[in-house]
Amino acid sequence: MADLPHAVLFSCTRNAVRSPMAEGLLKYLLGHRIYVDSVGIRPLEIDPFVVEVMDEIGIDLSKHRPKTFEDLEDTSFDLIISLSPEAQHSAVELTRTMACEVEFWNTLDPSIVEGNRDMRLDAYRQVRDQLMRRIEQRFELDLKPVP
Repeated sequence: MADLPHAVLFSCTRNAVRSPMAEGLLKYLLGHRIYVDSVGIRPLEIDPFVVEVMDEIGIDLSKHRPKTFEDLEDTSFDLIISLSPEAQHSAVELTRTMACEVEFWNTLDPSIVEGNRDMRLDAYRQVRDQLMRRIEQRFELDLKPVP
């Protein structure tokens, strides 16, 4: 496993879908080794579909409370991963006052997908699984199932 950052911040537009998913995944995988948090530009309550698809893999996000960059009590992050263009802009602005690495993982907002419940849930699952793959690659995790 590569050298891990001490603290990672995920950011997106509303801290209601993508960034809470990413935060939950990384906390589940490495939360015992690194500090993980998430923020949004304009906070909105967690999306119920997020809670449902994360619960499917054993991660409870029902108590997630959205916050903004301004709500952060600590800004000692080694890495900020932005999941939307708007959040990327704010993350780059934050580097004016703190030294950290910023990465942009442009990620679809599944809340814009239309269709029936199953179609919408599938879009959320795809985003969840895409984030899991990106986290596996970025943090050099080997999460292949044991036969």
